[in-house]
Amino acid sequence: MAMKSKVLIVGGTGYLGKRLVKASLAQGHETFVLHREEIGVDIEKVQMLLSFKQQGAHLVIGSFNDHQSLVKVLKLVDVVICAISGVHIRSHQILLQLKLVDAIKEAGNVKRFLPSEFGTDPARMENAMEPGRVTFDDKMVVRRATEEAGIPFTYISANCFAGYFLGGLCQPGFILPSREQVRLLGDGNQKAIYVDEDDIATYSIKTIDDPRTLNKTVYIRPPQNILSQREVVQIWEKLIGKELLKSSISEQEFLAIMKEQDYAEQVGLTHYYHVCYEGCLANFEIGDGAEEASKLYPEVKYTTVEEYMTRYL
Repeated sequence: MAMKSKVLIVGGTGYLGKRLVKASLAQGHETFVLHREEIGVDIEKVQMLLSFKQQGAHLVIGSFNDHQSLVKVLKLVDVVICAISGVHIRSHQILLQLKLVDAIKEAGNVKRFLPSEFGTDPARMENAMEPGRVTFDDKMVVRRATEEAGIPFTYISANCFAGYFLGGLCQPGFILPSREQVRLLGDGNQKAIYVDEDDIATYSIKTIDDPRTLNKTVYIRPPQNILSQREVVQIWEKLIGKELLKSSISEQEFLAIMKEQDYAEQVGLTHYYHVCYEGCLANFEIGDGAEEASKLYPEVKYTTVEEYMTRYL
Protein backbone atom coordinates (compact mmCIF):
# COMPACT_ATOMS: atom_id res chain seq x y z
CA MET A 1 0.00 0.00 0.00
CA ALA A 2 1.47 3.37 -1.03
CA MET A 3 2.08 5.86 1.75
CA LYS A 4 -0.71 8.40 2.06
CA SER A 5 0.27 11.98 1.37
CA LYS A 6 0.82 14.42 4.20
CA VAL A 7 -1.73 17.22 3.86
CA LEU A 8 -1.65 20.89 4.79
CA ILE A 9 -5.02 22.65 5.09
CA VAL A 10 -4.91 26.44 4.76
CA GLY A 11 -8.08 28.11 6.06
CA GLY A 12 -8.80 25.10 8.23
CA THR A 13 -11.12 26.88 10.67
CA GLY A 14 -13.48 28.11 7.94
CA TYR A 15 -16.85 26.78 6.77
CA LEU A 16 -15.34 24.26 4.33
CA GLY A 17 -11.83 24.15 5.86
CA LYS A 18 -12.93 22.48 9.09
CA ARG A 19 -14.64 19.77 7.04
CA LEU A 20 -11.49 19.22 4.97
CA VAL A 21 -9.47 18.74 8.18
CA LYS A 22 -11.99 16.19 9.41
CA ALA A 23 -12.09 14.33 6.05
CA SER A 24 -8.31 14.28 5.75
CA LEU A 25 -7.95 12.74 9.22
CA ALA A 26 -10.81 10.29 8.55
CA GLN A 27 -9.08 9.06 5.38
CA GLY A 28 -5.86 8.42 7.29
CA HIS A 29 -3.70 11.32 6.13
CA GLU A 30 -1.20 12.96 8.43
CA THR A 31 -2.86 16.37 8.56
CA PHE A 32 -1.36 19.79 9.26
CA VAL A 33 -3.46 22.90 9.90
CA LEU A 34 -1.92 26.30 9.25
CA HIS A 35 -2.78 29.14 11.59
CA ARG A 36 -1.45 32.61 12.29
CA GLU A 37 0.41 33.30 15.50
CA GLU A 38 -1.76 36.34 16.25
CA ILE A 39 -5.26 34.93 16.80
CA GLY A 40 -6.06 37.59 19.40
CA VAL A 41 -9.00 36.53 21.57
CA ASP A 42 -10.91 34.59 18.91
CA ILE A 43 -11.88 31.87 21.38
CA GLU A 44 -14.05 29.92 18.86
CA LYS A 45 -11.09 29.61 16.49
CA VAL A 46 -8.68 28.58 19.24
CA GLN A 47 -11.05 25.92 20.54
CA MET A 48 -11.56 24.57 17.03
CA LEU A 49 -7.79 24.35 16.51
CA LEU A 50 -7.38 22.55 19.84
CA SER A 51 -10.12 20.09 18.88
CA PHE A 52 -8.25 19.35 15.62
CA LYS A 53 -5.15 18.69 17.70
CA GLN A 54 -7.09 16.29 19.94
CA GLN A 55 -8.24 14.45 16.80
CA GLY A 56 -4.62 14.00 15.72
CA ALA A 57 -3.87 17.00 13.48
CA HIS A 58 -0.64 19.00 13.75
CA LEU A 59 -1.05 22.74 14.28
CA VAL A 60 1.60 24.73 12.40
CA ILE A 61 2.25 28.46 12.52
CA GLY A 62 2.68 30.48 9.35
CA SER A 63 1.55 33.73 7.81
CA PHE A 64 0.86 35.03 4.31
CA ASN A 65 2.90 38.06 5.36
CA ASP A 66 5.95 35.92 6.15
CA HIS A 67 7.15 34.05 3.07
CA GLN A 68 9.78 31.98 4.89
CA SER A 69 7.27 30.81 7.50
CA LEU A 70 5.13 29.39 4.67
CA VAL A 71 8.10 27.72 2.95
CA LYS A 72 9.14 26.11 6.22
CA VAL A 73 5.65 24.63 6.77
CA LEU A 74 5.35 23.49 3.15
CA LYS A 75 8.56 21.45 3.48
CA LEU A 76 6.64 19.20 5.93
CA VAL A 77 3.89 18.14 3.52
CA ASP A 78 3.10 16.61 0.11
CA VAL A 79 -0.28 18.20 -0.61
CA VAL A 80 -1.65 21.69 0.01
CA ILE A 81 -5.38 22.38 0.11
CA CYS A 82 -6.46 25.98 0.41
CA ALA A 83 -9.96 26.83 1.60
CA ILE A 84 -9.69 30.55 2.27
CA SER A 85 -12.92 32.41 1.64
CA GLY A 86 -13.99 33.66 -1.74
CA VAL A 87 -17.46 34.70 -0.61
CA HIS A 88 -17.85 38.47 -0.47
CA ILE A 89 -20.47 38.47 2.29
CA ARG A 90 -17.82 36.79 4.50
CA SER A 91 -14.42 37.83 3.14
CA HIS A 92 -12.89 37.63 -0.32
CA GLN A 93 -9.25 36.56 -0.05
CA ILE A 94 -8.69 34.58 -3.24
CA LEU A 95 -5.65 36.54 -4.48
CA LEU A 96 -3.81 35.98 -1.18
CA GLN A 97 -3.13 32.54 -2.61
CA LEU A 98 -0.55 34.06 -4.97
CA LYS A 99 1.72 34.25 -1.91
CA LEU A 100 1.07 30.57 -1.28
CA VAL A 101 1.89 29.76 -4.93
CA ASP A 102 5.23 31.60 -4.57
CA ALA A 103 6.03 29.65 -1.40
CA ILE A 104 5.05 26.29 -2.98
CA LYS A 105 7.30 27.12 -5.93
CA GLU A 106 10.24 27.83 -3.63
CA ALA A 107 9.65 24.82 -1.36
CA GLY A 108 9.75 22.56 -4.41
CA ASN A 109 8.40 19.43 -2.75
CA VAL A 110 4.60 19.82 -3.06
CA LYS A 111 3.10 17.04 -5.17
CA ARG A 112 -0.41 18.50 -5.47
CA PHE A 113 -2.10 21.85 -4.86
CA LEU A 114 -5.86 22.30 -4.53
CA PRO A 115 -6.49 26.04 -4.59
CA SER A 116 -9.61 27.58 -3.10
CA GLU A 117 -12.21 26.78 -5.78
CA PHE A 118 -15.09 24.52 -4.67
CA GLY A 119 -17.84 26.35 -6.57
CA THR A 120 -18.70 27.13 -10.17
CA ASP A 121 -15.87 26.30 -12.59
CA PRO A 122 -14.33 29.74 -13.26
CA ALA A 123 -12.91 28.59 -16.61
CA ARG A 124 -16.50 28.38 -17.91
CA MET A 125 -17.46 31.86 -16.66
CA GLU A 126 -15.54 34.16 -19.01
CA ASN A 127 -18.84 35.86 -19.94
CA ALA A 128 -20.06 36.29 -16.35
CA MET A 129 -21.67 39.57 -15.30
CA GLU A 130 -20.17 42.35 -13.22
CA PRO A 131 -19.63 42.58 -10.33
CA GLY A 132 -19.88 38.84 -9.59
CA ARG A 133 -17.30 37.90 -12.19
CA VAL A 134 -14.53 39.12 -9.85
CA THR A 135 -14.74 35.76 -8.04
CA PHE A 136 -14.12 33.84 -11.27
CA ASP A 137 -11.50 36.27 -12.58
CA ASP A 138 -9.50 36.08 -9.33
CA LYS A 139 -9.65 32.27 -9.30
CA MET A 140 -8.35 32.23 -12.89
CA VAL A 141 -5.43 34.48 -11.86
CA VAL A 142 -4.51 31.89 -9.20
CA ARG A 143 -4.89 29.04 -11.73
CA ARG A 144 -2.62 30.75 -14.23
CA ALA A 145 0.03 31.42 -11.56
CA THR A 146 -0.16 27.77 -10.41
CA GLU A 147 0.22 26.40 -13.93
CA GLU A 148 2.96 28.86 -14.91
CA ALA A 149 4.91 27.79 -11.80
CA GLY A 150 4.60 24.15 -12.91
CA ILE A 151 2.82 23.16 -9.70
CA PRO A 152 0.77 19.93 -10.01
CA PHE A 153 -2.89 20.74 -9.28
CA THR A 154 -6.45 19.52 -8.98
CA TYR A 155 -9.34 22.00 -9.29
CA ILE A 156 -12.54 21.04 -7.47
CA SER A 157 -15.81 22.34 -8.89
CA ALA A 158 -18.37 21.48 -6.22
CA ASN A 159 -21.28 23.54 -7.55
CA CYS A 160 -23.80 24.65 -4.86
CA PHE A 161 -23.07 24.28 -1.15
CA ALA A 162 -26.18 22.55 0.19
CA GLY A 163 -26.34 24.70 3.33
CA TYR A 164 -26.63 27.92 1.35
CA PHE A 165 -28.91 26.71 -1.44
CA LEU A 166 -31.12 23.93 -0.06
CA GLY A 167 -31.64 25.62 3.30
CA GLY A 168 -33.28 28.59 1.62
CA LEU A 169 -35.03 26.60 -1.14
CA CYS A 170 -32.62 28.31 -3.60
CA GLN A 171 -33.77 31.82 -2.59
CA PRO A 172 -30.97 34.34 -1.99
CA GLY A 173 -30.89 35.69 1.56
CA PHE A 174 -32.56 32.66 3.13
CA ILE A 175 -30.88 29.67 4.77
CA LEU A 176 -33.88 28.10 6.53
CA PRO A 177 -36.79 26.75 4.48
CA SER A 178 -40.23 28.30 4.93
CA ARG A 179 -43.25 26.08 5.58
CA GLU A 180 -45.53 28.71 4.04
CA GLN A 181 -44.20 30.21 0.82
CA VAL A 182 -41.41 30.27 -1.74
CA ARG A 183 -40.33 32.62 -4.51
CA LEU A 184 -39.27 30.87 -7.71
CA LEU A 185 -36.43 32.40 -9.69
CA GLY A 186 -37.93 32.67 -13.18
CA ASP A 187 -39.91 29.49 -13.89
CA GLY A 188 -37.81 27.58 -11.34
CA ASN A 189 -36.93 24.93 -13.93
CA GLN A 190 -33.19 25.50 -14.47
CA LYS A 191 -31.17 22.58 -13.14
CA ALA A 192 -28.44 23.12 -10.56
CA ILE A 193 -26.29 20.72 -8.52
CA TYR A 194 -26.36 20.64 -4.72
CA VAL A 195 -23.64 18.97 -2.64
CA ASP A 196 -23.47 18.41 1.11
CA GLU A 197 -20.41 20.29 2.37
CA ASP A 198 -19.13 17.17 4.19
CA ASP A 199 -19.28 15.27 0.89
CA ILE A 200 -17.37 18.07 -0.87
CA ALA A 201 -14.60 17.56 1.68
CA THR A 202 -14.67 13.76 1.37
CA TYR A 203 -14.45 13.81 -2.43
CA SER A 204 -11.75 16.51 -2.37
CA ILE A 205 -9.49 14.43 -0.11
CA LYS A 206 -10.10 11.34 -2.29
CA THR A 207 -8.55 13.14 -5.28
CA ILE A 208 -5.21 14.06 -3.75
CA ASP A 209 -3.38 10.75 -4.24
CA ASP A 210 -5.30 9.75 -7.36
CA PRO A 211 -3.28 9.89 -10.61
CA ARG A 212 -6.57 10.18 -12.57
CA THR A 213 -7.18 13.66 -11.15
CA LEU A 214 -3.68 15.08 -11.63
CA ASN A 215 -3.73 18.45 -13.43
CA LYS A 216 -7.47 18.16 -14.01
CA THR A 217 -10.74 19.73 -12.95
CA VAL A 218 -12.95 17.40 -10.89
CA TYR A 219 -16.65 18.23 -10.96
CA ILE A 220 -18.80 16.95 -8.10
CA ARG A 221 -22.12 16.03 -9.72
CA PRO A 222 -23.99 13.46 -7.61
CA PRO A 223 -26.64 12.24 -10.10
CA GLN A 224 -29.58 12.36 -7.67
CA ASN A 225 -28.72 15.97 -6.73
CA ILE A 226 -29.04 17.53 -10.19
CA LEU A 227 -32.37 19.25 -9.65
CA SER A 228 -34.26 22.43 -10.44
CA GLN A 229 -35.48 24.85 -7.77
CA ARG A 230 -39.00 23.56 -8.42
CA GLU A 231 -37.85 19.98 -7.76
CA VAL A 232 -36.12 21.05 -4.53
CA VAL A 233 -39.37 22.72 -3.42
CA GLN A 234 -41.35 19.56 -4.28
CA ILE A 235 -39.01 17.47 -2.10
CA TRP A 236 -39.54 19.89 0.80
CA GLU A 237 -43.33 19.87 0.27
CA LYS A 238 -43.29 16.06 0.35
CA LEU A 239 -41.28 16.11 3.60
CA ILE A 240 -43.61 18.57 5.38
CA GLY A 241 -46.78 17.15 3.81
CA LYS A 242 -47.94 20.55 2.61
CA GLU A 243 -47.88 22.66 -0.53
CA LEU A 244 -46.16 26.05 -0.38
CA LEU A 245 -47.64 29.24 -1.76
CA LYS A 246 -45.57 30.05 -4.85
CA SER A 247 -44.73 33.37 -6.48
CA SER A 248 -42.11 34.11 -9.11
CA ILE A 249 -39.52 36.79 -9.79
CA SER A 250 -38.68 37.48 -13.42
CA GLU A 251 -35.16 37.88 -14.74
CA GLN A 252 -35.71 41.65 -15.23
CA GLU A 253 -37.08 42.11 -11.69
CA PHE A 254 -34.20 40.14 -10.23
CA LEU A 255 -31.61 42.26 -12.06
CA ALA A 256 -33.35 45.49 -11.02
CA ILE A 257 -33.37 44.45 -7.34
CA MET A 258 -29.74 43.34 -7.62
CA LYS A 259 -28.60 46.78 -8.81
CA GLU A 260 -30.00 48.38 -5.62
CA GLN A 261 -27.88 46.23 -3.28
CA ASP A 262 -24.41 46.96 -1.90
CA TYR A 263 -21.33 45.54 -3.65
CA ALA A 264 -20.95 42.33 -1.62
CA GLU A 265 -24.64 41.47 -2.05
CA GLN A 266 -24.46 42.18 -5.78
CA VAL A 267 -21.55 39.75 -6.16
CA GLY A 268 -23.55 36.96 -4.51
CA LEU A 269 -26.72 37.75 -6.46
CA THR A 270 -24.79 37.66 -9.74
CA HIS A 271 -23.84 34.06 -8.91
CA TYR A 272 -27.47 33.18 -8.16
CA TYR A 273 -28.43 34.74 -11.49
CA HIS A 274 -26.01 32.58 -13.48
CA VAL A 275 -26.99 29.42 -11.58
CA CYS A 276 -30.76 29.86 -11.36
CA TYR A 277 -31.67 31.81 -14.51
CA GLU A 278 -29.00 30.54 -16.91
CA GLY A 279 -28.41 27.05 -15.49
CA CYS A 280 -24.62 27.49 -15.77
CA LEU A 281 -23.77 24.47 -13.58
CA ALA A 282 -25.60 21.72 -15.43
CA ASN A 283 -25.88 22.96 -19.03
CA PHE A 284 -22.68 21.34 -20.29
CA GLU A 285 -21.12 17.88 -20.60
CA ILE A 286 -17.89 17.19 -18.73
CA GLY A 287 -15.17 17.01 -21.37
CA ASP A 288 -12.08 14.82 -21.76
CA GLY A 289 -9.79 17.01 -19.65
CA ALA A 290 -11.94 16.61 -16.54
CA GLU A 291 -13.43 13.98 -14.23
CA GLU A 292 -16.62 13.54 -12.22
CA ALA A 293 -16.23 12.65 -8.53
CA SER A 294 -19.22 10.36 -7.96
CA LYS A 295 -18.12 8.22 -10.93
CA LEU A 296 -14.49 8.10 -9.76
CA TYR A 297 -15.46 7.21 -6.18
CA PRO A 298 -18.67 5.15 -6.25
CA GLU A 299 -17.80 3.89 -2.74
CA VAL A 300 -18.68 7.31 -1.29
CA LYS A 301 -22.32 7.24 -0.23
CA TYR A 302 -23.23 10.84 -0.87
CA THR A 303 -26.07 12.67 0.87
CA THR A 304 -29.06 13.14 -1.41
CA VAL A 305 -31.05 16.39 -1.45
CA GLU A 306 -33.95 14.65 0.30
CA GLU A 307 -31.68 13.24 3.04
CA TYR A 308 -30.11 16.67 3.49
CA MET A 309 -33.47 18.42 3.79
CA THR A 310 -34.69 16.19 6.62
CA ARG A 311 -32.48 18.16 9.04
CA TYR A 312 -34.87 21.11 8.71
CA LEU A 313 -37.95 19.13 9.84
